Amino acid sequence: MSDLTVDLSIPFPSEREADVAYQTLRVDAEPSRSGVKKTLTLESNTLKVNFAGSEARKIRVGLTSFFEALLLITETMKEFGPPEPKYDHY
Repeated sequence: MSDLTVDLSIPFPSEREADVAYQTLRVDAEPSRSGVKKTLTLESNTLKVNFAGSEARKIRVGLTSFFEALLLITETMKEFGPPEPKYDHY
């Protein structure tokens, strides 16, 4: 199934911004019928994404959808400012 792969590393200005993007994007799994598997990981302030599938056309569709969502997230953070840091409440 995974003859083709695309690996992306997307750096963010801070770990918190990378985490917001990761938490937002991870909930949208690729549909099983798409024939594409998307894997997201977070390493410090870098979002890492892997797309794997057997057809370039289907991977392209998945990448296009991913970048549209990523653009919306980054524009929202730019418009409203960086997210507040996480605090543990005791």
